[in-house]
Amino acid sequence: MFARWFAIRPVGKSIWAALTIICAAFAPLFVANAPARETISRPVVSEAAWPGEASNIDAAAATITANELKQHASALADDTFEGRATGSRGGRAAAGYLQSKLKEFDLAPAGEKGSYFQSFDSSSRNILAKIEGTDPALKKEVVLVSAHYDHVGYGNSRNSYGPTGYIHNGADDNASGAATLLEVAEACAKLDPKPKRTILFALWDAEETGLNGSKFWLTRPTVPLADVKLMINMDMVGRLRNNNLTVYGARTARGLRKLTSTPNRDSDAPVIDFDWEIRSDSDHHPFYMRGIPILMLHTGLHGDYHRPSDDVEKLNIEGMQRVARLLYGIVTTAANQAELPKFREAVRRESSYSKSTNDRIEPAPPGRLGLQWDREDNTAAGLKIVRLTPSGPAAQAGLKVGDRLLKFNDHELVHGIDLAGIVVSAQNPVKITVARVGSEQPIDVKVQLRGNPTKLGIQWREDDAEAGSVKIVGVVPSSPAARAGIRPLDRIYTVNGQDFASGQEMRQLLDAATMPYQLLVERNGRVHQATVEPSPAVAVTQ
Repeated sequence: MFARWFAIRPVGKSIWAALTIICAAFAPLFVANAPARETISRPVVSEAAWPGEASNIDAAAATITANELKQHASALADDTFEGRATGSRGGRAAAGYLQSKLKEFDLAPAGEKGSYFQSFDSSSRNILAKIEGTDPALKKEVVLVSAHYDHVGYGNSRNSYGPTGYIHNGADDNASGAATLLEVAEACAKLDPKPKRTILFALWDAEETGLNGSKFWLTRPTVPLADVKLMINMDMVGRLRNNNLTVYGARTARGLRKLTSTPNRDSDAPVIDFDWEIRSDSDHHPFYMRGIPILMLHTGLHGDYHRPSDDVEKLNIEGMQRVARLLYGIVTTAANQAELPKFREAVRRESSYSKSTNDRIEPAPPGRLGLQWDREDNTAAGLKIVRLTPSGPAAQAGLKVGDRLLKFNDHELVHGIDLAGIVVSAQNPVKITVARVGSEQPIDVKVQLRGNPTKLGIQWREDDAEAGSVKIVGVVPSSPAARAGIRPLDRIYTVNGQDFASGQEMRQLLDAATMPYQLLVERNGRVHQATVEPSPAVAVTQ
């Protein structure tokens, strides 16, 4: 990654560095004896995008293993490659290792003159491979998946935070991204049938000297630039901490947040921070500047950045596997859905301040009844009122502190009953029967509840960047939505399995169906099914 820093502890130069030119020639042999594959749960790929291919997806996803990620990262971050500086003997040897893997996976070369390479600046090389699309109309469209593979060699005063003169192996920056790309490429190569769109895998060189590899490709693209519909980049994805993954660029096209989140369903799936900033610190940025939608995956900076201590032992390999599984789901979904959205120009005018405004939560509406009862009192019939809201509906109707609520519209009220849930959905007016100190007989009181009854209990806001979803900005306490666990800033993606294009269409789906609802809900980039049950039935008092 380009131009960021933190302070760290240095380590010494390997005593084997002097033998690197000999070892580099045999680098592809490092991982010849691969451990047995692991069994993992598959990422969920949208059935709407690619129906009927669950077993195919399972088999391909099984090739994404922690063992192989570790092998690739360990090979690329070994002292043999002398820090993979662009144009160096170590950098060229690393390119040879990567090319051998892509060829082993049976990916087609997509570089110059039928090769996997695109040369520039005399000694630097991008590495390119592809999976040709199968749909006659969509195969010319390209989903580009990338990571840079170079690093800073032995480090100097311009690119290292020291100590310089020692091998900077760049395990996280960016052997992690290159290793992840290899595993995703292998998984995609196993698919049968192949995706509808073409997938182009790019391993950029010379990122550390100013994003030169990706910039060069944009001036001499190996596929028509207009055909690149989405660019997904990885840079430093090897240090997943607290299961938090940052994704940049989801607002560069309408619906990219949904595209990213929908495959992210496993119980251990990463929690995603969708950052609104788009910085010029990695290879996604030149594509963004050209008006191409981008996604950028990143697990965060750390104290070993651009220092000799960024070694493979510090990688979170299981975390890399989670990122790779998610990326695989994103790529295959993008390569197969009916249409990919165009670049959204409004993203250039958005900022962190825009995000804070966009995420504004609406205040909860005041209680419809305006009272509190003793939730600990289970010694007598009814619910004992302990507080009344001044001028609230209950107080205006004549209810008093100390009254015991016996019935609500002839519904018996006992300790533990969900009175709040009953109230939010009740039609006006209601009849409340109370026992009052000093009165021999129960008293019936008619109460005009505040506001209107709610069926679901949510407020939402539409967002131009988030097509096919609504953002929850308010949840009525004790409502069906609240009881189902829906929270502010959740997104709703489907209603009873049906997509919608707008909030109005979602409302129509809700109105046309009866509870319980099955809602596909996204929270922090992870999706789950929420079952929304109706409030307890209450008879209407005329």
